[in-house]
Amino acid sequence: MKAPVPLYQAKAEFFRMLGHPVRIRVLELLQDGPLPVRDLLAAIEIEPSSLSQQLAVLRRSGIVTATRAGSTVVYELAGGDVAELMRAARRILTEMLAGQHELLEELRDAETGATR
Repeated sequence: MKAPVPLYQAKAEFFRMLGHPVRIRVLELLQDGPLPVRDLLAAIEIEPSSLSQQLAVLRRSGIVTATRAGSTVVYELAGGDVAELMRAARRILTEMLAGQHELLEELRDAETGATR
């Protein structure tokens, strides 16, 4: 019998799956609701085969679902937690960049001899 994967390892694999700019962009776009592939293509501007590949990874992971209406395939987030994860990532990055901006200002002030 195979040993269960530790939670930290499962989390690392989840974040690795998210670790592609196109996948993140797709998830951002789907936060506002379901979109057909043609709209995703127009927004991301990559080759259809590349988008298809990345959508397949997201679909296999269960993070997005796809439904077909005639010849149109529409993707949507599998749950609201994914949208919340994208919002949390934005908040974290905003805080990190704000901190970097403050550090940059301190470095510039140090170069000019000013103090804060």
